[in-house]
Amino acid sequence: MGKGAQDYGKREKFDAGSSNQDTFPAWAKEVHECEEEYKVNHESGLSLEEVEKRRQRYGYNELEKHEGTSIFKLILEQFNDTLVRILLVAAVVSFVLAWIDGDEGGEMEITAFVEPLVIFLILIVNAIVGIWQESNAEKALEALKEIQSQQATVIRDGKRVTNLPSKELVPGDIVELKVGDKVPADMRILRLVSSTVRLEQGSLTGESEAVSKTIKAVPESSDIQGKKCMVFAGTTVVNGHCICLVTETGMNTEIGKVHSQIHEAAQSEEDTPLKKKLNEFGEALTAIIGVVCAVVWLINVKYFLTWEYVDGWPRNFKFSFEKCTYYFEIAVALAVAAIPEGLPAVITTCLALGTRKMAQKNALVRKLPSVETLGCTTVICSDKTGTLTTNQMAVSKLVAVGSRPGTLRPFDVEGTTYDPFEGKIQGWPVGRMDANLQMIAKVCAVCNDASVEQSGNHFVANGMPTEAALKVLVEKMGLPEVSDTGSSSGHGDPLRCSQLWNEKEHRIATLEFDRDRKSMGVIVDSISGKKSLLVKGAVENVLERSSFMQLLDGSVVELDQHSRNLILESLREMSTSALRCLGFAYKDELLEFETYNGHDHPAHQLLLEPSNYSSIESKLIFVGLVGLRDPPRREVRQAIEDCRTAGIRVMVITGDNKNTAEAICHEIGVFEPHENISSKSITGREFMDHPDQKNHLRQSGGLLFSRAEPRHKQEIVRLLKEDGEVVAMTGDGVNDAPALKLADIGIAMGISGTEVAKEASDMVLADDNFSTIVSAVGEGRSIYNNMKAFIRYMISSNIGEVASIFLTAALGIPEGMIPVQLLWVNLVTDGPPATALGFNPPDKDIMTKPPRRSDDSLITAWILFRYLVIGLYVGIATVGVFIIWYTHHSFMGIDLSKDGHSLVSYSELANWAKCPSWKGFSPSPFTAGEQVFNFDSNPCDYFQSGKIKASTLSLSVLVAIEMFNSLNALSEDGSLLTMPPWVNPWLLLAMFVSFGLHFLILYVPFLAQVFGIVPLSLNEWLLVLAVSLPVILIDEVLKFVGRRTIGLRTSSARRSSKHKAE
Repeated sequence: MGKGAQDYGKREKFDAGSSNQDTFPAWAKEVHECEEEYKVNHESGLSLEEVEKRRQRYGYNELEKHEGTSIFKLILEQFNDTLVRILLVAAVVSFVLAWIDGDEGGEMEITAFVEPLVIFLILIVNAIVGIWQESNAEKALEALKEIQSQQATVIRDGKRVTNLPSKELVPGDIVELKVGDKVPADMRILRLVSSTVRLEQGSLTGESEAVSKTIKAVPESSDIQGKKCMVFAGTTVVNGHCICLVTETGMNTEIGKVHSQIHEAAQSEEDTPLKKKLNEFGEALTAIIGVVCAVVWLINVKYFLTWEYVDGWPRNFKFSFEKCTYYFEIAVALAVAAIPEGLPAVITTCLALGTRKMAQKNALVRKLPSVETLGCTTVICSDKTGTLTTNQMAVSKLVAVGSRPGTLRPFDVEGTTYDPFEGKIQGWPVGRMDANLQMIAKVCAVCNDASVEQSGNHFVANGMPTEAALKVLVEKMGLPEVSDTGSSSGHGDPLRCSQLWNEKEHRIATLEFDRDRKSMGVIVDSISGKKSLLVKGAVENVLERSSFMQLLDGSVVELDQHSRNLILESLREMSTSALRCLGFAYKDELLEFETYNGHDHPAHQLLLEPSNYSSIESKLIFVGLVGLRDPPRREVRQAIEDCRTAGIRVMVITGDNKNTAEAICHEIGVFEPHENISSKSITGREFMDHPDQKNHLRQSGGLLFSRAEPRHKQEIVRLLKEDGEVVAMTGDGVNDAPALKLADIGIAMGISGTEVAKEASDMVLADDNFSTIVSAVGEGRSIYNNMKAFIRYMISSNIGEVASIFLTAALGIPEGMIPVQLLWVNLVTDGPPATALGFNPPDKDIMTKPPRRSDDSLITAWILFRYLVIGLYVGIATVGVFIIWYTHHSFMGIDLSKDGHSLVSYSELANWAKCPSWKGFSPSPFTAGEQVFNFDSNPCDYFQSGKIKASTLSLSVLVAIEMFNSLNALSEDGSLLTMPPWVNPWLLLAMFVSFGLHFLILYVPFLAQVFGIVPLSLNEWLLVLAVSLPVILIDEVLKFVGRRTIGLRTSSARRSSKHKAE
């Protein structure tokens, strides 16, 4: 873990609740104290001289640009991988040996250089891909800068300066904010010019609604959501006009702290579970290769170093440099054979195919290794707003007045988005709206400044989300005089009903919302020529100013205490369910405004002073109330149930308030309906003060953290990772970016997500849907199983190659396969079947199993034993066919004598190096395709250039065995009788492609020359198949044993795992 992330938790304990000790807590001080501290007057602002002084001290108001990793360091980092380093050494040694051999000239010179050049090419491509991925890592920090405001309106030297570049602001500057402005720095509000000011700061704090601001000081220990007198850089003014004092700039702002946290998290990124396993495998492979290469070389010391014993002591040493380098080349060939060179390419291909499958399910993967990491996710830390919920306010309950005093009519409203055509109202009197329901629709439509528009396939709100939800409700209510709801037709204007109400009731004046009376009113001129006042606001406040109520038939009666208590009881019920409630009322008798016609009317003076609004909105007629909420997505409950079945814990971390979050968590199944959640639902700050944080996180079932700040999210992720969990973190806001960067899998929202969150993430959800994550986890598990299949396949193939070369060296026979042939097999011939294994269909029970541990072995002891047996057979088969060609004219009834080659005894073959001392050795010429090989000039060349046919047979047997072995890899323990080859038609196609490539190098003369092989006859192909096919039978027997002993092996593995944990 990076130093930044480790220090972070310690620093949090020190800073919790406030900033550094040096920071002046402007939110906890009165306006005049703030002006005194910053030595400024809000009417005149700072002088230009003072601005310069402060700029020298505080610098520019901009985020730091952290120095990225240099290109040279990035290149070096690409070689910080064990397999890559082995390949590099093998390539350099091969190149040096080829250079030394090059003095001899001839055609073999080309062949000698193919191997090192191909390995160098692999390393270059691998480095380019790695550098490209690394260079994308810092994009989140760049995206964060886009959120910053570009200009600000400032008061300096008593003058109003518009469009001042925001980076020139300094602490103490006086800034003017209006609707639509992006806040340029962290600031203390000094004066409200309008009666209310509201800001959209959800992307920074996680709150689902715009926040009303005030000039009143709050406690110094307040969290970021509680600082109601502060506005923060990067947030947006959605309502009102105010004057502010800059308190923090640049990296000291809240968004600057997020910037620092992203940078710290980026420094502490860890390898994925798969990469760790491959690195461990690479280190083990290095040790094995080193030992085997040394043993092979030592076995053959007698061929290049000889001596005689004189008086009991070795004397007269003779050293053959030529033979020493020859056997050194065999050792290098062994290294090339042991390294699965094609593995990085096949893994990349499989992950890329996985990303395509996930993209079809709306999960866009930005970093390839994330596909595999998803498969072992044990904890999903999810944001609430926008991920579990729609992030769109919707009315879920409508309460109208009954036919007589003391009765209410509740209606449940369906729908979770701003789509007016989604859902309906249960029990709604379609086309028969009574007078009371009509009045509710009228208030919702006319006393409203929002609108809803269609954008692509979804609907978006312009204005306050709660008001947009009321407009959608009006559409679902329909019109009174038609026989169907206004929203039944799926085309045309989505707000048709609201527009008709606005045409009937022309709005002529607005009584703006303010925090004291907590309501908004509009004076309308009806088409009947009558003036009336329509009011909506907090239910208690509207009810307090109401003296009457309207019944179902439109008649007005006095609002008695019983009816009042009934409405308040209904309000309590809805509030308990975390609904935000609004009440509606109207007034027909407007004495001062009966003839109101605009600004020139005497009564207009009353509207200029907000303190008069409460008296105008008195003696109201109450008509009903609604409950609104940010509703959960429909699919989420099932998705959370699927997580539980799959052994994945879900933790909800939100900036929203505790009651709302708890209600949603109960509804979507994070908590059971009657579960005691007192220990499972805490605020971010309570968690930071918790005496045993890790034990809290270890609780079974779901957990909820509300009022969470960015640092709380980051600390939770860090502790979970320390505890060995594989963490997927979702988020959409700027506040989520540090935790997204730190998590094993950062998942950003594609629709509602900020660019910062997307750039910090590993995966983006195109549909912002939690259930998409669960689908992606299933896909990740399937991909991991397939990767295990092809990794096992490729490694078993390499074990076979190592066994072949080792046996060749141990028996002392001529080298059967040269390095360039092994490289061709590892890279090209093995590639298509290995890639095709990535298309294996997923297991049906893949999401009913617990997640695999991130430290689970890729290859268990039993699998390793199986492939050692298979590898040994590959070695015996490839070396055996080489010996058969030299020593037999027929094998298993297959005639091999037609090419005319001479036979030698096994003893002669094993001692071929002594050939020059043999008397009367004269091999006859033999044919291969159209070539004739003659050994009149040097009979001993029969064991060098003459081995070309035997070498071709060895190579062909190796290719054929590996093709049949790919069928064995379809299932770890399942027989080919239960999982036949055609379950994965891609594998059959890949086998044909690989055989086709092998035929290509055999029968195209130029390629045959490069690879040092010759064409084979039909009988020779029959021999290849006869020697290769038994590999299927051997593995079937091993699989049978494996199925019979699975229980024994599983319990042994569990004991071992438990012992490790202890």
